[in-house]
Amino acid sequence: QVQLVESGGGLVQAGGSLRLSCAASKSLFDFNVMGWYRQAPGKRRELVAGMHNSGTLNYADSVKGRFTISRDNIKNTVYLQMNSLKPEDTAVYYCNMVGAGWGNVWGQGTQVTVSS
Repeated sequence: QVQLVESGGGLVQAGGSLRLSCAASKSLFDFNVMGWYRQAPGKRRELVAGMHNSGTLNYADSVKGRFTISRDNIKNTVYLQMNSLKPEDTAVYYCNMVGAGWGNVWGQGTQVTVSS
């Protein structure tokens, strides 16, 4: 069984920054795709940033130029650096990893609140 533990959420003023972390209990090389999703109240969960093991990165249009996804293979951790935060970025952020051996795995979510 694999677990994903997220941290780094919180309350920040508009224009501020946060870095989310997602620590996996298994090697990141066990997964083909890693990403961050978010879900705001009353809205569907949406992809924010994704990373394929090939190195391909993709971002939602709404966060391009502000958010950066990265990984630390030694710490088995994926990060989401969020800069220039806006009130519309307020949501619960979820880490997601997909691997042939583990299937589709989700973290518990971490709340990000951006005040205006």
